[in-house]
Amino acid sequence: MQSNYEFQPLKPSFYDQSTLQLAESLLGQVLVKETDEGTASGIIVETEAYLGEGDQAAHSYKKRRTKRTEIMFQAPGHAYIYQMHTHRLVNIVSGEEGNPQAVLIRAVEPLAGIELMKKRRPVDKMTNLTSGPGKLTKALGITMEDYGRKLFEPPLFIAKGKPSGEIVRGTRIGIDNSGEARDYPYRFWVKGNPYVSR
Repeated sequence: MQSNYEFQPLKPSFYDQSTLQLAESLLGQVLVKETDEGTASGIIVETEAYLGEGDQAAHSYKKRRTKRTEIMFQAPGHAYIYQMHTHRLVNIVSGEEGNPQAVLIRAVEPLAGIELMKKRRPVDKMTNLTSGPGKLTKALGITMEDYGRKLFEPPLFIAKGKPSGEIVRGTRIGIDNSGEARDYPYRFWVKGNPYVSR
């Protein structure tokens, strides 16, 4: 794990794939945030897809268009960030423009800027540092100011990583009052990675 890592943002064309394909393709790529304090990054090891109009668990279910969801109606590759309780969650806008879908980044494996991440989020166990969607945003320094950013250019972007290993697919987490959407197999994770949220 090195701090002088060279990060190359993925091209905008990377985001031109179906939401479920994107959720899987993101595994092994690197989420990077540059701040005045330094750069922090993590390898994406867990994602969840939200398919918009017909997905009761999605914020854009039935194409709900609000101030919060507005960015989801834009071109793929933008950051959709929202507050849930005291946590911020980072999503990648996906699907065609006008068809609001997104992929939630659920967990990353710390890569560069680890001391900075630990300063922002002191933990006893390293595996607890970024093993959840609210944990990783705090550790990486992702804020509501990052809402709407293009994820193919600094300061918040996704960089080219490497193959992630065996990928597992299953149901999403914490989808309670969403009818049959609770059982959709839209979560993807890297098998055996200690930073996966569960």
